[in-house]
Amino acid sequence: MAKRSRATAALNYGGKVQPIFPDRTGWHPIERPEDREHHYTRRVKPQSDNQRRLMEAIGDYTLTVALGPAGTGKTYLAIAAAVEAFEEGRVGRIVLSRPAVEAGEALGFLPGDLHEKLAPYLRPLYDALGDRLGNKRVRALLAEGQIEVAPVGYMRGRTLNNAFIVIDEAQNCTYGQIKMLLTRLGWNSRMVLTGDPDQTDLLDGLSGLKDIAGRLEPLSDVAVVRLGEADVVRHPLVASMLGVL
Repeated sequence: MAKRSRATAALNYGGKVQPIFPDRTGWHPIERPEDREHHYTRRVKPQSDNQRRLMEAIGDYTLTVALGPAGTGKTYLAIAAAVEAFEEGRVGRIVLSRPAVEAGEALGFLPGDLHEKLAPYLRPLYDALGDRLGNKRVRALLAEGQIEVAPVGYMRGRTLNNAFIVIDEAQNCTYGQIKMLLTRLGWNSRMVLTGDPDQTDLLDGLSGLKDIAGRLEPLSDVAVVRLGEADVVRHPLVASMLGVL
């Protein structure tokens, strides 16, 4: 019998051939260096009054706009709320989106096709999902289409029914892009828009987040929550730097 290499060695489970040493050259955005499963079942607790207001607003309003500097928990709290709504059966899927804006980098130099180029950029969303659901479950839900993570450009022309939608880094969207995203909202859906108007990677005057927030604030079913330096939950130095930068 001819010798087989380790890479081609396989076992038979239920009639399906499974490689003993699967190909490790591929990359998936939610794989971690270790094989441990990260799964937290506890509910997220706010660390400040503004974070509490944000969590309450997400629960009470169809559309919530969360504005604030980096490290204030905007994205994490929004995704935690999305996971909670999904787990309780209040929505049938989670849709997460970010604008594909290069922050001083060049996506074209990254290896792979478009999906592989964008995957590292969307990694913060995958990380937050993994924290709340566990990486194995996230991979399964992504494969089933119950969780979708995509750049903003992929949202055009869609109607998102029975979904919890989180639009992250919205300061890197133009006024027209945010308007397009807001009009994706369908029946039995909830949307959270997060961003820092003072930290856009677009040219001056192109970001539409601040203008959109001001126009939406008077609407009865829209909440605009503003977080500040006191709400930063990263290293204390982050809040100090934000005060001088």
